[in-house]
Amino acid sequence: AVDCSFSRGVCDWKQDADDDFDWNPADRDRGDGYYMAVPAFVGHKKDMGRLKLLLTDLKPKSSYCLIFSYRLAGERVGKLRVFLANKKTTPVWEQNKGKDERWRTGKIDIFQGSETTNSVTFETERGKGKTGEIGVDNVILISGLCPED
Repeated sequence: AVDCSFSRGVCDWKQDADDDFDWNPADRDRGDGYYMAVPAFVGHKKDMGRLKLLLTDLKPKSSYCLIFSYRLAGERVGKLRVFLANKKTTPVWEQNKGKDERWRTGKIDIFQGSETTNSVTFETERGKGKTGEIGVDNVILISGLCPED
């Protein structure tokens, strides 16, 4: 498994220069490290912020699972989407509201064909709300298909 949590620094994370705002580090409640977040008051409705994870050593013709923690806290806070580099136009995962402020787990299967996926992008789209945030944490890549819950 490759641990791409933001506090570890072993993975290559990049802010997209062509979007409307950046993701920012936010301290975890328990004080051990930080996660990446977009507060609800940043930008205007429909603005986008993208955080890209560059993947270098994925083998062709094999499968991987991307597991991450996420939360959408606050009324009408916006949307969180995940894109794989080789399918840029359609998100492979999307969430547009949180039932509460709790962290949840997202899982995405990445199937490698002859072309390998060389990046995963977490995109947030600003909603109408003024409070809360969208957060992502504990991003881990494991080989093989995603485990069932």
